[in-house]
Amino acid sequence: MSAAVSATGIRTSSPSLPARWAGDGWTVTKRNLIKIKRSPDMIIFAVLQPIMFVLLFSQVYGGSIAVAGTDYTQFLMAGIFAQTVVFGSTFSGSAMAQDLKEGIIDRFRTLPMSPSAVLIGRTNADLALNGISMLIMMGTGLLVGWRVDSTPGRFLAALALLLLFSYAFSWVMALLGMTVRSPETINNASFMILFPITFISNAFVQSSNLPGPLQTFADWNPVSALVQAVRELFGNLGSAPVPDTWPMQNAVATVLIGSAVMLVVFVPLAVRKFESISSR
Repeated sequence: MSAAVSATGIRTSSPSLPARWAGDGWTVTKRNLIKIKRSPDMIIFAVLQPIMFVLLFSQVYGGSIAVAGTDYTQFLMAGIFAQTVVFGSTFSGSAMAQDLKEGIIDRFRTLPMSPSAVLIGRTNADLALNGISMLIMMGTGLLVGWRVDSTPGRFLAALALLLLFSYAFSWVMALLGMTVRSPETINNASFMILFPITFISNAFVQSSNLPGPLQTFADWNPVSALVQAVRELFGNLGSAPVPDTWPMQNAVATVLIGSAVMLVVFVPLAVRKFESISSR
């Protein structure tokens, strides 16, 4: 820890590098949380879509979709949770693109702060937004008949797994947002990624019901592993056989490994991209 001289001439200790890094990240996180607080429409639209999916699939299509050993609502909710956090991670990309467009990033450049603090604050705020969305989704699920058939510890583990995956995926979206640098483009580009990985999965139907190539894709899809892991931890699996592929047989481990890989790969790439943008 280094020493600094204050305006009164008294030598004071300046915070260490990790402390400054954590403080900068928390400052930007608070800025983004306040922005969400002042824009309640962000939360409203973040949860309206998954609520619509719950009602449509459980009440409209649920009677025509059979799942061995359980009803469709129990099967559905893990998929809705996974879809909610994956779609919610796109806020990181759109927000970064919006800040670049509005020149907010140029203002941050003038401040004595860590370059990564902006990205940390952005992804942390989206993690909080995803947490709020999940709470609302749990309430909606309970209203339509969803129940958790496991221990409190396994229930909390499922929620932690969802938030971990969403946080890791938000770094992917942040990098994409800085690459395209347009809020309009990031929305189109993100949905080209999100729709295949959420709908060609086991989120809404069993992968065994999909045709050959799509079934293979679904069984190795990281979102399918997330859904499978959450179903296992919630106790909503039913008696349908688990696909004989490594990700489906080891769903929790697959999500942990996949999340770690995304963080290891995309955090440095996103920070490097932000630094290259800021240096222009």
